[in-house]
Amino acid sequence: MKNNFSRILGERLVKISEVHRATGLSRATLGEIYYQRAMNIQLDTLVKICDYLQIPLSELIEYVPKNKEGKRCRD
Repeated sequence: MKNNFSRILGERLVKISEVHRATGLSRATLGEIYYQRAMNIQLDTLVKICDYLQIPLSELIEYVPKNKEGKRCRD
């Protein structure tokens, strides 16, 4: 999985605290997602972030499948 949360916030000059205030999501949760430490993110959390940023889920989180050798496929 490729998490684009930090890139998107950086491009838009949006702070984690702004997302926290607007969505009501825990600052700790947002920090875990931002620093790519979150392993299991709840779907409702992702939906709130996407709604706030006005982006589709596929822009926030990308899935890159593994090939038969167990390596991530690239475009």
